[in-house]
Amino acid sequence: MEVRDCHSNHLFIGWIVLLLCLVGTVQAQKIAVRDRFSPGEEVEYELYFKWGLLMPRAGVASLSIQETEFEKQPAFHYRLLFRTTGVIEKVYSMRDTIDCHFSPEMLLLQSEKRVNDDDYYLVDRLRFSYQEEKVQAHSLRYTRTRTKIDTLLVSEAPYMFDMLGAALYLRSLDWEKMESGDQFPFQVAIGRDVVNISFRYTGQKIVEREDYLKYRTRHFYIDIYDEAFTQSKAAAEIWVGDDENHIPIKIRAKLKIGAAEVYYKNSQGLRYPFTSRVEMKRK
Repeated sequence: MEVRDCHSNHLFIGWIVLLLCLVGTVQAQKIAVRDRFSPGEEVEYELYFKWGLLMPRAGVASLSIQETEFEKQPAFHYRLLFRTTGVIEKVYSMRDTIDCHFSPEMLLLQSEKRVNDDDYYLVDRLRFSYQEEKVQAHSLRYTRTRTKIDTLLVSEAPYMFDMLGAALYLRSLDWEKMESGDQFPFQVAIGRDVVNISFRYTGQKIVEREDYLKYRTRHFYIDIYDEAFTQSKAAAEIWVGDDENHIPIKIRAKLKIGAAEVYYKNSQGLRYPFTSRVEMKRK
């Protein structure tokens, strides 16, 4: 995604990715999420664009985690695949992929986002390293014809991720130790910028989907300090399934024009029973 330098169309998808944090030593960068998933997990989502009374389906996405190797060392591969559908596909076709590699201890090593939209091609690569109490990300952005960004981003906060890594961080939070109003700040490396973001917990909520599905969830506001949003506080919100898997069920992001909404569709390979879903009798 490119907030200031890339096509404005990518703001919609880029921040969804983030949607379908505290001073300390660098060891805090490791995400305590390993007991939330099993290799082979895959979760599918449907994306909608809400504009007034209109709410067309905008695309579909999937998130998956597999065991792999990264530079000949054991690693986890966390992947997002996105493509537009319906009316949005006819207006502007998009095919986006994000590949993240984590160490076995869930330390983010590299993120690579590839955008292939109509005749536009872009790669955003972030290579993470850790020195003393600083997190560094070598940010490289290029098209088929030129390098647009080649810079080093440095953070003294213990949590700096790419957008996809932030989703795993949310899944790692321990709800039993949380109270309504608790905040979990972190940073996201994007292009030339380090964006400040915070998850803000509000408690348990029920999400209704169609007339026969309900989900027990934990609700968070997402405060994003970036010009892509009409407001920074509560710029987005996310509902996470209230079971041991901690997978996102619904995401809503306010944009300058309308809003983006993401809904859970189905999943396979979850580590724990999907008990947050409650199926009602169909009418």
